[in-house]
Amino acid sequence: MYPANTSSMRNFSIFATLLFCALAANSYAQDGTVWRAADSETIPLEPASLHGARVYRAAVGGGGIHVQINSGYPVTVAMAWADEWNAAMQHPGAAASLSFLCVKEHVTSATYECHLPSDRPMIITFRDERKPEKPVLATVGAILGPGARQFIPLNDLHIQYYSVLQPEFHWQRILDEKYQITPVPKVYSLMTPDHDGQELSVKIKSPIPLTVALLPSHLADQVFDKSMTLTDALDKTGCKERGVQSISFNCTFNVANGTQTLLILPDIDFSGHKKATVEADTVKCVEHCELLSSPPNP
Repeated sequence: MYPANTSSMRNFSIFATLLFCALAANSYAQDGTVWRAADSETIPLEPASLHGARVYRAAVGGGGIHVQINSGYPVTVAMAWADEWNAAMQHPGAAASLSFLCVKEHVTSATYECHLPSDRPMIITFRDERKPEKPVLATVGAILGPGARQFIPLNDLHIQYYSVLQPEFHWQRILDEKYQITPVPKVYSLMTPDHDGQELSVKIKSPIPLTVALLPSHLADQVFDKSMTLTDALDKTGCKERGVQSISFNCTFNVANGTQTLLILPDIDFSGHKKATVEADTVKCVEHCELLSSPPNP
């Protein structure tokens, strides 16, 4: 929520000043995060006025923000819970309960960062630290008459917002085949994962029961050349299904496990020509992949 205008904040400024005095700072640095400039805005602040700007909605588990602030006069910057802020704006004369995080005072030019602790929306707030000018105006009015006005400079607050630059992922089809079932294992060398926790979705349809397993390729090779038993190889993976004829299942795997192989073989003896269909999709990096963690050295 954005306040309607800065003049409406004057009625709230005394209340806000008292609140900010009781706050403790809690800053957080986002090491290794890449930020890129997004949109910006300039806000004219009156003395002692308080302004709410952008609302942030972090992911589950929280997230960071990164903002460049330039101000003609010192301001105090802090994060407030958006629901508490909205309630205070709707009832400025009532007692309000506001909690602030990442308070930074006396800011004229700074990069402001804060780690938002949860997915509960928060709003970035700015308070002009100058004292209200009402006593000065009263003195000027007494000397020059009721029509006299004193020029009070506005505090031009420029806010440059940043968004985090991060890899982008899309689902991609990497396998789609109808094949002749044979007594020997059917082996598909799929890929090397590009990120930890990479998802794989496998769909199988078969006229006879099959065992399906995702294995690091070196284990699948050992099964294929019979230097390792299938039972021993299956004990080394959690991504496996036995006795399946029609199933869809998902697995995740890590970069450290290297190239992945999908291994399929029949669970029973059979005769005649039988065919099975197999499909596999995975979540692959498609943009800004250079930001992914480098694979460990072998």
